[in-house]
Amino acid sequence: MYGVVTRNAEEVEWAEFDLGFYEVKDVTGRSAEPLPNAVNMVSCFGDNAAAEGNPDLVPVDPDGNRATRDRTYFDWAYICPTHPEYRAGLLEIIADCAAENEDVRLDDVGFPRAEYCHCDRCERLFAESPFEDRGEWRATVISDFVADANDRIPGRTYLTLYPDPYPGHLFERAGLDLDVLADFVDEFVVPLYDIHYGTTYWLETIAKGFESRLADLDVDVSIELYAVNVDIDDLLHATEVAEAYAKDVLFGYDASNAQAALRRRRADGNAGVEHRPE
Repeated sequence: MYGVVTRNAEEVEWAEFDLGFYEVKDVTGRSAEPLPNAVNMVSCFGDNAAAEGNPDLVPVDPDGNRATRDRTYFDWAYICPTHPEYRAGLLEIIADCAAENEDVRLDDVGFPRAEYCHCDRCERLFAESPFEDRGEWRATVISDFVADANDRIPGRTYLTLYPDPYPGHLFERAGLDLDVLADFVDEFVVPLYDIHYGTTYWLETIAKGFESRLADLDVDVSIELYAVNVDIDDLLHATEVAEAYAKDVLFGYDASNAQAALRRRRADGNAGVEHRPE
């Protein structure tokens, strides 16, 4: 199936798309009312507005550096996944989304990088936990959150993954234990974004990596492509590669371009059929 990822409510109903994903809360902190006719999306631990409004929410590394968007590697600010009030607020948003549409997508789930978080709360919680390995403790923090979210989602639970299928990398980077999360997630979504897609060997490599990594788990995988200002022929080529490995192919943030690509694809599929009078 083909889907669109959008901030514009009307685009989820466009006939070319089998699925519509609508951002209810994004990394800027912008919020919108959930839709009954879309898979509502929630940016969980990415939130510029919350981080700017309350710096104590932001994870810190061992040197006290905060995970904000002005630092290297971060395109947005993060929120510490152990903050109880913020987690409770997220779960309320997720429940509100599920009340409108039983399927929900969780974005930006996890710790920001391997060196986070060493705030006083995380130090205390880790010390009080039964774990000797900090990575195992972090993974439990994230898995427990996803389990709580899934309890509030009566339908299909989608979870976005950072596009790194190499064994152990998601665990080390974000605290994502895919083997455990597969018990609470129906479909992982992997964004493979490029502004050009002039070559796609890297896209196939990453897609194949996730196919292999998830092969033994009872979970689907979809690929999300970037559609903004991408040449239609290049976007179609990327689509052909992605759909060989994914249950669904999603197009992000330019519904018109994605619509045009899918129309071209269907027209090309019908090309060559000629009807002559008897």
